[in-house]
Amino acid sequence: MTDHPSPPKLGMTDAELAVHPTVFAADALKSQVVLVSGGAGGIGRAIAWLFARLGAHVAVVGRDQGKLDALVAEMAGRGLKASAHTADIREPDAVDALFDAVWDAHGRLDILVNSAGGQFPQAAIDFSVKGWNTVINTNLNGTWYMMQAAAQRWRDRKHPGSIVNIVVVTTHGLYGIAHSVAARAGVIGLSRAVAVEWAPLNIRVNCVAPGAIETEGWNVYTPEARAAYPRSNPMMRAGSPWDIAEASVYLAAPSGKFVTGETLTVDGGGQLWGETWTTGKPDYFGGDR
Repeated sequence: MTDHPSPPKLGMTDAELAVHPTVFAADALKSQVVLVSGGAGGIGRAIAWLFARLGAHVAVVGRDQGKLDALVAEMAGRGLKASAHTADIREPDAVDALFDAVWDAHGRLDILVNSAGGQFPQAAIDFSVKGWNTVINTNLNGTWYMMQAAAQRWRDRKHPGSIVNIVVVTTHGLYGIAHSVAARAGVIGLSRAVAVEWAPLNIRVNCVAPGAIETEGWNVYTPEARAAYPRSNPMMRAGSPWDIAEASVYLAAPSGKFVTGETLTVDGGGQLWGETWTTGKPDYFGGDR
């Protein structure tokens, strides 16, 4: 029997992100300006590090100024270009102010990566109105406000642009986070629609759908649920935030210049494999695997 690789530890440190090998050339995004929402989170942090390592100036966005400042300081210590911006993406006025600040500081924006979002595991039948609206407002509405603000400025300045939205796998059972599935499916449909509408503006829009990616965000799930995640795909292991970062660069950079309206699924084949229960598999269906 072949041994499967050991799953990576929870998340990646800044020290690891600063030196992790990449397939991309060191100057692949030289002189580009990239805005990454959720930039202090597990996946967003890896995305920010990789884009910066490839020569871009990365504007990291979030709601915790301390975390953002710490990240920017780590990057600056490695000779990378980054800036911290606090904003609540659920507020259109805050989003407009954010984009104006980035344009005023750099005179351009080339790439937007929407990595901000979140959810909590709960049976859908028990969602409160507040809980539902919180997830929808962040994961769908907030993503849209960011997309529209970027596109309007690219249109008005006749500047090309690329958007990458980090979503979830919606093509098979992902149970216990139905609110997030609904929001992210909305983002995928929205991305397909505007990929066509915005093609005449030289704006590309794509999504990356992570599967079982080990980040600090896994801490919201039970130990039983986390233990089952590596078995949710035929590779029988979890992925890392770096897998999502490299997928994002592929779509955003010239490597993806003829790709728009697509969803790149990075899940170890999980969408072809089976089901994922974030709240534990009910006995009715055979209990936890």
